[in-house]
Amino acid sequence: MTQVTDLHVTIVDAEDEGQGKRGERGAGYAEIIKENKLFELYYKEQGLLPEGEFEQFMEAMREPLPATIRITGYKSHAKEILHCLKDKYFKDIQELEIDGQKIEAPQPLSWYPDEQAWHTNMSRKIIRKSPLLEKFHQFLVSETESGNISRQEAVSMIPPLLNTDLLPCADPRHVLTRCAHQSSNAPFFSQGFVIANDVDNKRCYLLVHQAKRLNSPCIMVVNHDASCIPTLQMDSGGKKDILLYDRVLCDVPCSGDGTMRKNIDVWKKWTTSNSLHLHGLQLRIAVRGVEQLAVGGRMVYSTCSLNPIEDEAVIAALLEKSEGALELEDASADLPGLKRMPGVTSWKLMTKEGQWFSDWSEVPSSRHTQIRPTMFPPKDPEKLASMHLERCMRILPHHQNTGGFFVAVLVKKAPMPWNKRYPKVLSSCRLQLRKSAAAQTGGAPAAPSPADAPPLLPEGSLEEEEMEEGGPSKYCSLRPPPSKKLRLFGYKEDPFVFLTEDDPVFTTIQSFYDLSPDFPKLNVLTRTHEGKKRHLYMVSKELRNVLLNNSERMKVINTGVKVWSRNSDGEEFGCAFRLAQEGIYTLQPYIRSRIIKVSMEDIKVLLTQENPFLSKLEADAHAQAKQLGMGSIVLKYIPNPNNPSEPQCPIQLCGWRGKTSIRAFVPRNERFHYLRMLGVEVFRDKQGQGQKKRDGAKEEKEGEAEEEEAEEAAAAGDEAERENGDENGSLEPKTESEKKESSS
Repeated sequence: MTQVTDLHVTIVDAEDEGQGKRGERGAGYAEIIKENKLFELYYKEQGLLPEGEFEQFMEAMREPLPATIRITGYKSHAKEILHCLKDKYFKDIQELEIDGQKIEAPQPLSWYPDEQAWHTNMSRKIIRKSPLLEKFHQFLVSETESGNISRQEAVSMIPPLLNTDLLPCADPRHVLTRCAHQSSNAPFFSQGFVIANDVDNKRCYLLVHQAKRLNSPCIMVVNHDASCIPTLQMDSGGKKDILLYDRVLCDVPCSGDGTMRKNIDVWKKWTTSNSLHLHGLQLRIAVRGVEQLAVGGRMVYSTCSLNPIEDEAVIAALLEKSEGALELEDASADLPGLKRMPGVTSWKLMTKEGQWFSDWSEVPSSRHTQIRPTMFPPKDPEKLASMHLERCMRILPHHQNTGGFFVAVLVKKAPMPWNKRYPKVLSSCRLQLRKSAAAQTGGAPAAPSPADAPPLLPEGSLEEEEMEEGGPSKYCSLRPPPSKKLRLFGYKEDPFVFLTEDDPVFTTIQSFYDLSPDFPKLNVLTRTHEGKKRHLYMVSKELRNVLLNNSERMKVINTGVKVWSRNSDGEEFGCAFRLAQEGIYTLQPYIRSRIIKVSMEDIKVLLTQENPFLSKLEADAHAQAKQLGMGSIVLKYIPNPNNPSEPQCPIQLCGWRGKTSIRAFVPRNERFHYLRMLGVEVFRDKQGQGQKKRDGAKEEKEGEAEEEEAEEAAAAGDEAERENGDENGSLEPKTESEKKESSS
């Protein structure tokens, strides 16, 4: 089902015939006929397809979308996952026949670098339902939850690749980024950060759920209307500077007709009105994106719609407004192997009643509120030619068995013209806003709130606020201030409280783990002002700067990676905080004690046995463990390049050294991940409904879109944790004696 809301399109996978929205069993997707005459009429007339290909296009749109996966994570781990996929799972599913369909061997996407993305001729439904594919299905579920792969539609992988410095941040709606380069060994040393935004609060938790899989201290999720997302400041040498981004990924809300293959309800819901309603919003979001882009930076604009009103029309209007400050980049040489159609330079507009318009002059005044001049191609042939709209890219479903998609890459050559146009008038406007607020509250003039501020905010100076082409008068109409103020560092969220260097919590942590002198204590934060600190998180230096300088501008939903969790039992052993697995790769470079170097065989023991005795470790690790007192430890595997049969990526696990035993504190799916890399079979036969329920509703939800799966998990308390649950995620239940042993 496709539901167009304020700032995004909510989609629900509809592969399961006979099942409607979740909770509406038998609602009847089987009743939907994949036919829409208005859709066919519209796209036949637009001339977007090569001659003679329309029937192929329509046939492809009616076929289920094949499953595609993308390998994520750090480079060394990605290589191991690829090796596991190719040598085991792909071999197991070759030459199968399921329900009369011959299963073809998965193939790498020819245009995705380093064989890091693969496609099959299997739909998600077949993978989920067939017993012959159960092992592969379990692998997908487990590795997706661990963050090592993403089951993402192929065309959705294109925008981040064209924004080459962008971290793989789980399909955000509007992403802003400072160039971020991820190190394979020490993620904390990454230079830059990613800010992912969504206007919908629930979808923000989807972003949190997906971003947490990356275990990065360089990601922040915020909740704003992308068309007026606030301008942020950063401290630079003691002075406040405007934060401008090197890369912006602008994946705008759209009518979604490119998703008909997986979102079957679009067939009956599609109408030309959708694009007319969304065009203005799409343009405002794109304008806001380029305003926040640094000169020399790149913005990728994308939609999952084939409609020129949402695609080329938005780009043309943006280029015209920019007066030469923006340029469409020729990305034809990028992603070799990707079949694409060039952008079009002419298109027509049609109402839902079937009335066509080729030019704004033809539109009756009664339609002027619905149809705008920017929806039409520029009339001046020279201006149109100078825009190079052919540099846009349209991906058609029948060309390489994908969904439909549109992408344009824009480079900012100069500041936007409206930044310099109205500074004095705007200063006056700002003053009026402040006086108005003061008059109503009886206090001193205050800075205008985001609700009252002009939607186009400063690019070059804190003293200037930006204006659209319409001129300043539009913004000087005063409105009362909002009744509620944003909470510090978040909206309906716990606060983000940074620790000071002399915080008492560091006293025992410093000595217990022998932290190196360069450990950045100022980058550690907690989520509470009062009471005992339950969890400690770390953020990058840049994100700390952003948080501290924008407390009243941002609605922050989540940021940082958990590095320590309180463990009261550990207090008697020297430290009340144990290491957290999700932050171990960030934290470990600073830890100089409590480290046990383990072999591949040691890891197998630790991940398959609940509380093995120290004697179960090999001699070297056993000797190291005996030298350590009880408490939290790091279990570190260093690959041996002379033995290519063993994993060639570093592995770091959190553990606990008990009195006579040792254990790994690793979530269940991560255990499975590491065991697979070690060649251990982790396939779980279904042993009754109780076990299935314990293993989670996610496996029941596999037929739903990955977005919906994660959103449900978050709504059910996933965000409220993992942190409170048993992080060990063991393969077998603990006995009372084992519980006692692990804490003693």
